[in-house]
Amino acid sequence: MTSSPQPLPTEVPAAQELSGPAYATLAADAIRAVATTQREAIAAAADVIATCIANNGVLHAFGTGHSEAFAMEIAGRAGGYIPTNRLALRDAVAAARTASGDVEGDRGGELERDPAFAEHIYALVPDPQPQDVFLIASNSGGNGSIVEFARLVKERGHPLIAVTSLAHTTRIESRHPSGKRLFEVADIVLDNGAPYGDAVLPLPGGGAACGLSSITAALLAQMMVAESLTRLLADGHEPPVYLSANIPEGDAHNHALEDRYAGRLRRGL
Repeated sequence: MTSSPQPLPTEVPAAQELSGPAYATLAADAIRAVATTQREAIAAAADVIATCIANNGVLHAFGTGHSEAFAMEIAGRAGGYIPTNRLALRDAVAAARTASGDVEGDRGGELERDPAFAEHIYALVPDPQPQDVFLIASNSGGNGSIVEFARLVKERGHPLIAVTSLAHTTRIESRHPSGKRLFEVADIVLDNGAPYGDAVLPLPGGGAACGLSSITAALLAQMMVAESLTRLLADGHEPPVYLSANIPEGDAHNHALEDRYAGRLRRGL
């Protein structure tokens, strides 16, 4: 496990106006800060990911709420790895309801906070292998299901990469019985650089709007993919990467590579 990381050295400055250009400036500044300060963590994550892919492993990505966007960047997209799975809270809810009927209605917000529900999330993984790597994104990093899922991943011997806001998570109390937050469980922690509360543009009556974490999390996802690809190619591996399904040769290319991982990939229910 990594030592306790610290938030990015430069706080995201408070915007002076509520406008598109103001947001674009802050987002560009955050992108530059994350790309620079997270290089060491990205390199460590890329080493783990490259080892996973080289050993016929699968990447499993999970995030709730807006952090699901990070999982979508990792799993099942053009230019990304084929051996990937996106684990979604709604799929775990549907699977649990089908299996036992004990999950009623749309309780996603409640279940995100429930440590007991983590088992249902892990159960989404088809045929998990020791070499599989898990990537969990949570801006706050303190909800019960997130921390418990991270704990289960580690208990079952998998490497764990976390993407979180250290500025936010270090200021909250965990909702997990252990008192731990995601960054305190993961092997490798990447800071998305978002401020406490995530939003960056001031509202006239108080509060803020326009979150930052989705943009920087997507950047981190693609930088990890790029860096791990350089390692695989340097070692003589042919990386299993998706082509767009919207080009003529895309389907044939993708289906042939997906067949190598038969029974280990899922694309939702």
